[in-house]
Amino acid sequence: MSDDLLPIAHELAEITRLVEADDFGATLDRFVTRVVHAIPGCDRALITVRSRGVLETVTDIEGLGLDPIAAGPIVEAATFDEPRRLDDVAVDQRWPSFSAQLAGAGFASCMVLPLSTSGDETAVLTLLSATPGQFTDTAYDVVLLLTLHAGVVFDNAALYHDSGKLVGQLRAALDTRSLVGRAQGMVMRQFNIDSKHAFDTLKRSSQNSNTKLRDLAGLLIAAHEQGEFEDALIKLAVTASR
Repeated sequence: MSDDLLPIAHELAEITRLVEADDFGATLDRFVTRVVHAIPGCDRALITVRSRGVLETVTDIEGLGLDPIAAGPIVEAATFDEPRRLDDVAVDQRWPSFSAQLAGAGFASCMVLPLSTSGDETAVLTLLSATPGQFTDTAYDVVLLLTLHAGVVFDNAALYHDSGKLVGQLRAALDTRSLVGRAQGMVMRQFNIDSKHAFDTLKRSSQNSNTKLRDLAGLLIAAHEQGEFEDALIKLAVTASR
């Protein structure tokens, strides 16, 4: 392996090491930062995703100076899942408005490559350079290798993000079950009914008062702790179901 490729090999190794503390955005920001360091002449990189027909740049674009989802090579690459390259904004006028934005932001060339992902989203990696004709065929091959790893990063980050949401939902469900269980026990003792009838009582009161079951349980528990349980039963119209 040549000396020129060794730093890139090191970057590839680092890119695939996700840290558990990273969130979706932080992981992708870290990836594009490494891309900028690994690709000669690359001054900025970003990732754009098309999900359910909506385009969104999911990496930091603060100070970028242009709209990544303006009509141009990024939109086309994300839409058609095909690479796009703009070698010189002063010469290539396929996307005149985008080229003008690119030049105004201090960039002269760009390359956009689809990421290999297994999900429903389409994602593309965009490289920007202040130098015209920066992204040659050799650079294209190197970046293509990087995008294969980027696809892994993207999928893993999305999986971690979704798993985090799932854990949060499970925690909320467990908290709700705990609250409802406590309120259910109070209703059982109050009306001398079994567990099923107590739950039915709470559920019916929740529907009649247009109050979420979790919130209703919380109100009853708080009232019990304040010695106002019977008043709360009347206020919330909690009556025994037999």
